[in-house]
Amino acid sequence: MTRKYRITLLPGDGIGPEILAVTVDILKVVGKQLDIDFQFQEALIGGVAIDETGKPLPEATLKMCRDSDAVLLAAIGGYKWDNLPREQRPETGLLAIRAGLNLFANLRPATIIPQLIGASSLKPEIVAGVDIMVVRELTGGIYFGKPKGIFETETKEKRGVNTMAYTESEVDRIAKVAFETAQKRGGKLCSVDKANVLDVSQLWRDRVTLMGEKYSDVELSHLYVDNAAMQLVRAPKQFDTIVTGNLFGDILSDAAAMLTGSIGMLPSASLGLEKPGLFEPVHGSAPDIAGEDKANPLAQVLSAAMMLRYGLNEPKAAARLEKAVFEALAQGYRTGDIMSDGMKAVGCKAMGEVLLRILES
Repeated sequence: MTRKYRITLLPGDGIGPEILAVTVDILKVVGKQLDIDFQFQEALIGGVAIDETGKPLPEATLKMCRDSDAVLLAAIGGYKWDNLPREQRPETGLLAIRAGLNLFANLRPATIIPQLIGASSLKPEIVAGVDIMVVRELTGGIYFGKPKGIFETETKEKRGVNTMAYTESEVDRIAKVAFETAQKRGGKLCSVDKANVLDVSQLWRDRVTLMGEKYSDVELSHLYVDNAAMQLVRAPKQFDTIVTGNLFGDILSDAAAMLTGSIGMLPSASLGLEKPGLFEPVHGSAPDIAGEDKANPLAQVLSAAMMLRYGLNEPKAAARLEKAVFEALAQGYRTGDIMSDGMKAVGCKAMGEVLLRILES
């Protein structure tokens, strides 16, 4: 029996339309192979939305996303919009869609692909076998806490303020996701905070510890964020699943991403209590190469695989996408960001054609 899913596509800016076009073609092929009917609809977000509507996240886009089974986002932002007021910048649209869909859990894997181990800036013996999942709280913390803004003091000096705040329930729900994720992986969870100096982190640690009593099969540990950053580059294989707040997760997930050699290879999933989830590559919009057929579409394809696995419960389809990516790399195909001696250089479209050939063989 055919399974039908309504997917909202958000191409966004820069290389976004290019990498998303490749991914849609691949999803169509996998859909036909496994009797899945993907019904695609496209909407505006980011800089292109600002140009057409004056807003980085139009209400029509948010409504379309809410009515979907999953949302597949490519990339947002670019030099063109960097000098706009903060509330009108493309990145504000990204924060708004996360909040608007109540996507509080961001899953970012950092897994070493054997074919790309030489691309890492760390020694092969340090990164070989690394397989980390960072679970980042996404809708609380310092990015959303109030008060915030730039205020004038009594002495007429400007003072910038941002508030890092979490409630017990916000910590509990992300901790639950993290423990359940760890159960499906290696059974180890490291909670990262700054409880030695921050009261909000002490609350975080207390709640995660309490939640841990319900998961006796998961080994729970705690690290301060500065030590965690050091350990990620010193001995990354000690980590299985990491859970942390919004700000720390933003930083640590990018650090973990670079263990793999290229941020252009990594997907992510943002989940709430209900559908839809939001799935996107962790790289940016790369406006300097937009329209030049140089972009790496593999992180977008792997984001679609996460959509299939975590958002639509279609693990077989997800595995086909992942296998195609790994096989393309095994055959030596590389875009510029992951190119090395002796490999076959291809552009965005050609990499998509390689993946389609592998899927159809």
